[in-house]
Amino acid sequence: MSDLILPEAMKPAYDNFHFAPAQRHDGVVYASGQIGTGAGGKVPESAEEEFRNAWQAVGLILNEAGLDFANIIEFTSYHVGLQEHLGTFMKVKDEFLKEPYPAWTAIGITELAVPGARVEIRVRAG
Repeated sequence: MSDLILPEAMKPAYDNFHFAPAQRHDGVVYASGQIGTGAGGKVPESAEEEFRNAWQAVGLILNEAGLDFANIIEFTSYHVGLQEHLGTFMKVKDEFLKEPYPAWTAIGITELAVPGARVEIRVRAG
């Protein structure tokens, strides 16, 4: 049996789109991908701000689960314009993740669910 992890700020997406921000199973938190939208659900013009927002959303889930960024075991990032934005993404990522670093896979894609979004971050933590 899994336990739902649902920060209050993410309840509207849970209710409207019928997916959990995260589930905990056997002590591991499996978080859905987080996109870095800002106020009003808009994608910021700045890639750096978008990436920071996405990591902050990950942090909200971790906090709700009683964890923090140091508990991330593995993450996957999905990028529209991977080569163009990877340096900026890595700079922002390093604001949140410290040594020892988790396993990471970066995947280039053509689009995300939110028009104009450049990144989605999915994590496993425990």
